[in-house]
Amino acid sequence: MEVVRTHQDMANSNSGGVAKMLSAPWSFCFLSNSPSDSNCEPSRPSDEDEVFYMQCRAAYLAVFRSSLANISSKQQLCRVLQQAGRNPSHATLNKYWTSRTSKLNFDDFCEILKCERKTEEAELMRAFRKLDVKCDGYITHSVLEKALTSRGEKMTAEEVNAVFSLADINRDGKLDYAEFCRRLVSTVEQSQTAALEKLEADAKLKRQNFGSQLYSPPKSSVASASSVSVVQHAESDSTVKKDSQSSSRPSARSRRSSLSNSITMTSSSSKAGKVLEPPGLQEWHHSYMKGCFFVEDNGSISSLQYHLHLSETTSVYLTIQPLSLSHRPDKPPTWMNVDTALFVMSAGETKEDSALVCFTESKDKGKYVWKGELNAGSYHLLPFSTGCRLKQQSKNNFSDKSVELVYKTDTGELDLTSELREVLSEIFEVIDLDGNGLLSLEEYNFFELRTSGEKCDKDAWTVCKENFDMRKNQLTRQGFMELNMMEATEKDGDPADLWVSLESMGYNHMLELVEACPFQIDVYCEGTQPSMQPLSMDSKLLNQALQKSITSRFGAKALRGHDNVFIYTYRGDHRISSLIANKVSVI
Repeated sequence: MEVVRTHQDMANSNSGGVAKMLSAPWSFCFLSNSPSDSNCEPSRPSDEDEVFYMQCRAAYLAVFRSSLANISSKQQLCRVLQQAGRNPSHATLNKYWTSRTSKLNFDDFCEILKCERKTEEAELMRAFRKLDVKCDGYITHSVLEKALTSRGEKMTAEEVNAVFSLADINRDGKLDYAEFCRRLVSTVEQSQTAALEKLEADAKLKRQNFGSQLYSPPKSSVASASSVSVVQHAESDSTVKKDSQSSSRPSARSRRSSLSNSITMTSSSSKAGKVLEPPGLQEWHHSYMKGCFFVEDNGSISSLQYHLHLSETTSVYLTIQPLSLSHRPDKPPTWMNVDTALFVMSAGETKEDSALVCFTESKDKGKYVWKGELNAGSYHLLPFSTGCRLKQQSKNNFSDKSVELVYKTDTGELDLTSELREVLSEIFEVIDLDGNGLLSLEEYNFFELRTSGEKCDKDAWTVCKENFDMRKNQLTRQGFMELNMMEATEKDGDPADLWVSLESMGYNHMLELVEACPFQIDVYCEGTQPSMQPLSMDSKLLNQALQKSITSRFGAKALRGHDNVFIYTYRGDHRISSLIANKVSVI
């Protein structure tokens, strides 16, 4: 299975169909009016060179885990070029990836980008207009099929049908190519913007030495209207030793210490009062969902988010807590002291319309809680952890310490070891989000996206139903074991794919859960039954909620000697969050 663990994909949901077209190596390479082997661009002035280099870095880290990773296949070369806004044809890929090529590094990638121009909207429009025989702004299926199957790198009829079904935005049997070109170019721009934002948000990545060049921010970045960064610090419980506090991420720790003389903590009186469990809570309507915090390769923390709907205004009691997995009582969970929080935002029509409603500030018996009244309507539930007690593990020397996953029985047949079966049972418990003992297609796909970057469609799910144990069209625990057993036997016992899945779920090669923290959210409502559904992660929405939780409580203090830099600080019972806002006038 190919692993793709990027959480800011190529396109936003409003242009998902276009993103699918961009993900294919053949996507409209026939439309290019300029030969792919055109002369490289001339040398750039220094400022422009800095901007170009930063875009190279952002594109590379959107595909690879590290600046030290090499491009090891033609498919990877295609993906990273697409992430940089290029649209490589097979001829272009073959030019840079020959039969003698085994790998390309970051410097090689930069040189390729200098030689390959971005596809411009005007260029696409000129190519489409040549196919528009009626000059009415539309292209029929037959005209598009003739062009795609007879020119350039020819496509099959099935591929043409797939392209047209995605490009026919209005579903009227005609391609509005002006709208299509706009969306295509917009998707590329969104992809690059997301990659740049990811890079800018991670100070550790920005300090890395990429290839033969060193990073220095482009001068133009000083003229941004307003930028913010959030620094997190989780307070240690009395039961945690001082040396355990060093598990904070290096990037957050270094930024925090550099501002220690300028940040004034609020007094303890600002802390939220203890929230008591409502009397008669067992009589309230109850719904719950499970989830998991994961440490990503860049040190960030990710998790699913959730949709909550209330049919009427009601008193609500919310809790979130780390989830203990019960299958290995001899190994106490190491993640039970991980700090958690839950932000509640109103579900507006757009992200900008969403507003922070409340968040958990108190802790009671291991649970982080909030109690109050919520109006009828829909809400986003956004789990959060500072990640200070979730440490990214070194991947070195795993081969010397790996636990056995597969073995041969006395009869010579392959089987999963008992250690692996215990871990798979834990994973099943984590991805069984509604706790009904079965995996729906939606639940299983959250696992697939996490471990392989791909979804299982309904046809493939039907095949699973024919081969693995299912009940009510949902995969049982036994069926989940059978599916992983098939993965092992297909590779003649090679555990490589199994290790990919286990590492993606936070396990090291001793089968210890070290880069993840399972959690459970409980929603109690006095007057109505709450409805909860899992959603994919939206980091922008979570950052919006986190920033609002800080700025809405306390005033800003200017950083000494910097009139345009302001610091907001929130100090709760269990974490300290500082937000630094750079409000520089646009030049």
